[in-house]
Amino acid sequence: MAGTAIPSRPTPEQLRAAYGSKVPDVIARRLRVLFCGINPGLYSGAVGHHFARPGNRFWKALHWSGITPRRLEPWEERTLLKFGCGITNIVERATATAGELKDAEFAAGRRRLAARVGYYRPAAVAILGIGAYETGFRVRGTKPGRQQAGIGKSRLWVLPNPSGLNANYQLADFVRLFKELKQAVFR
Repeated sequence: MAGTAIPSRPTPEQLRAAYGSKVPDVIARRLRVLFCGINPGLYSGAVGHHFARPGNRFWKALHWSGITPRRLEPWEERTLLKFGCGITNIVERATATAGELKDAEFAAGRRRLAARVGYYRPAAVAILGIGAYETGFRVRGTKPGRQQAGIGKSRLWVLPNPSGLNANYQLADFVRLFKELKQAVFR
């Protein structure tokens, strides 16, 4: 189902078959911000696009914060490059929940992310998921926003997971946090 056409909703069989699949990075050198998810969900794995599940607030937050001039759809993800943005994941394989990931996968993902950041040199990296950041980077007590630490020479932001299942943050919270990111890295 991957490609540029509007994907149809995956069937239960397609969702099961998406276990372990990968969604290609949307990445280029010297981006303003590289968004980094935890790992693809089965829906994204099945359709081959990042943040593809209906109800995910990533695309709305990008637009309503002014990072993109219109709301993009998941299958338009490569258009993000025109706006200085990219997408990757800490762990590449698709799962039903991030709880299925192992510590070793997070450790390997940290190293892979550091290598990508070193090569592509984005101005900032925005980890999407406070819990994922804390688990993957072995830190505690993280508040959303800019972090003291960076990844290589890139500034580091931690933002909430935009999944519709994340009830701790509302769309207005995402828009506010994405606006703060925009003001800091799109000058």
